[in-house]
Amino acid sequence: MRSLLLFAAPLVLLTACASAGPSLETERAEVQDSGYSPYGLYLAGEAALNDGQNREAARLFDMARGDPAASQLLSERAFQAALLAGDVQKAATIAPSGDDASEAGKRLGALVVAVESMAQGKGKAAQVQLASEDLGFPHKSAAVLLAPWAAAMAGDAEGALVRPEVKGDRLVEYFGQLGRGQLFERARRYDEAETEFKAATTGDRPSVISLVAYGAFLERRGRRADAVALYDRGLAADPSSSELLIARARAAAGKSAPELPTLKAGAAQALLGPAATMMAARQGQIALAYLRLALRLDPTRDDAWVMTGDALQASGDTEAARLAYAKPKPGSAYYATGQAKLAWTYQQAEEPESAIRIARAAAVGGGAEARLTLADLLRANERYPEAAELLTGLINEAKTPDWRILYARAVVYERMGRWPDAEKDLRTALEAEPDEAELLNFLGYSWIDRGERLPEALKMVEQAVAQNPRSGPMVDSLGWAYFKLGDYKRAVEKLEQAVELEAGDPEINNHLGDAYWKVGRRDEAVFQWRRVLTLDPDAKIRAEVEGKLASGAGPGGKPARIAGQ
Repeated sequence: MRSLLLFAAPLVLLTACASAGPSLETERAEVQDSGYSPYGLYLAGEAALNDGQNREAARLFDMARGDPAASQLLSERAFQAALLAGDVQKAATIAPSGDDASEAGKRLGALVVAVESMAQGKGKAAQVQLASEDLGFPHKSAAVLLAPWAAAMAGDAEGALVRPEVKGDRLVEYFGQLGRGQLFERARRYDEAETEFKAATTGDRPSVISLVAYGAFLERRGRRADAVALYDRGLAADPSSSELLIARARAAAGKSAPELPTLKAGAAQALLGPAATMMAARQGQIALAYLRLALRLDPTRDDAWVMTGDALQASGDTEAARLAYAKPKPGSAYYATGQAKLAWTYQQAEEPESAIRIARAAAVGGGAEARLTLADLLRANERYPEAAELLTGLINEAKTPDWRILYARAVVYERMGRWPDAEKDLRTALEAEPDEAELLNFLGYSWIDRGERLPEALKMVEQAVAQNPRSGPMVDSLGWAYFKLGDYKRAVEKLEQAVELEAGDPEINNHLGDAYWKVGRRDEAVFQWRRVLTLDPDAKIRAEVEGKLASGAGPGGKPARIAGQ
């Protein structure tokens, strides 16, 4: 069945503090006595850096850097590793500079030095550093967003309210509006602050970060009813947002409004946009560098810790990522998210009992997000009845059930063989979100696979693919629809595309084998079926493929001799 993991996309955490051990000087002496060369240490450091082991890379590069023969390249690697490991202070002291340094190293180094100055409250120094010519692409946007906060630290009231601008950069415009709103509020220019907050929250789906910032401003101004209305607007689009739920409960109860962010906290927030942009552009090391800088300015920023975990998990450093995901504590808006991602790292590591134990502990408080994570893990481990019970409880509690919860229960019901119940949930979810690609694809594929309502199902998966043309499972659904309708030539075309997009999916490869068989490409069909058996298929697909290979019979066809058997 073509479905996604709905409520938990696993990723991992931050670096641990090094345990007590020998001093760096002692290690360097031991290395010299053992005959290791700076070049050998450099190679070991490169290997650690490539594996995402940033703290170990920093240690190795730093040891090699003590040798008089150490090169500029090695020094830059030591700077990079220290920064990615979270030692911003150390990175700032060894930041690349001078004629021998690379342009890329000098640009990042200038940003790091400026942020470290801000972290130490040296606003005037940071202002000068952020205006440096060394701070060019790709760090210009980050520097421009930080500049007003550095100016505010330096007591430059006029410079603090300059509008951040980088031609053609919408991210700078957006996060600049949020920052200006907070800086105008700090200057007690409340009307101008509200103008900026309103601009940042326009549109049909404003971001949670902008809604929370504007709502907090309204609460501080004593306008709790307006804040509640704003939070409700956000929850209408994202009912499961922990940040919005917590903010709404606080405002509705008349509790104390959150304090205006400090200058360091505001600067940290300014770095989250560039970090997210770099992650989306698959520039993982730059994204992680920005997140480390943000956390140097505001180590209590739980959303930055979770993003750091994501960046570390993507780089392969699961242990460090787990530490980062564990940073948000109970009561934090990001606690459930961090615990969910932490649990999924164990699921991915084939430790399902550990994953379920973590998710179950997080769900004890009864938060919806935490219970959804537990339900999804139970489903992933084929513990369907318990998953269905959890999801049913969430659906019954809601005045208007979130379509995603209905979708999740439909997946579980389908796995349990309760197709009428699954179909009912999918139809109900589609009434709420008629254009949602995942729903269209799941229901459309289910009808296709069952040989039901094929023309209608074809239109549904065509609509889903139009929205997600790079989704292998959705393109597979379309190819399988053509197969079921007897258009085998078009089925082959689409299923080949699906395999290119999702080469390791056993079900898609099985479908392509069936389509090849139908168009007379028997050897290629057998090749695909044999490939399926190498891709760890589930028991149902394995039995089906082994049956076709053993009998020489194609899908619905007569037995035939299979080449090679």
